[in-house]
Amino acid sequence: MPWWIWVIVGFVLLAFELLTPGGFFVLFFGIGALAVGALAAFDAAGPLWLQGVLFTGVSVLSLALFRGKLLARVDPGRRQGAPIDQIVGQVAILIEDLPPGGVGKAELRGSAWSCRSALDRVLLQGQRCIVERVDGLMLWLRPE
Repeated sequence: MPWWIWVIVGFVLLAFELLTPGGFFVLFFGIGALAVGALAAFDAAGPLWLQGVLFTGVSVLSLALFRGKLLARVDPGRRQGAPIDQIVGQVAILIEDLPPGGVGKAELRGSAWSCRSALDRVLLQGQRCIVERVDGLMLWLRPE
């Protein structure tokens, strides 16, 4: 394939990255296309099948090596989501009665969670409870 087609494809992919919301995926494929275009311009890219292999290799390798570093540099405070253990100590409101040893539902942060009582007594619907621990997606509650 002529070198200028790789360069055009590279710039199109780089422009497409500007239109997508901050994932930095397409950027590395644009870089791969530009790299193959530069090699093809100097007749160093070989036949079309080798150009495809080079494009894929450079794109995936640069994605694996540099995407995480680029994301950390662009947004150093980027969170991958709050750890589930941060909800320990927060207040949940029971959606239904919770018998001792039974499973019920409680609302926490606008979502319904499965819950168990950390005590051997009935907790009533609407009661405010403290999250004592988290076991998988199960909240263990005690009265506030």
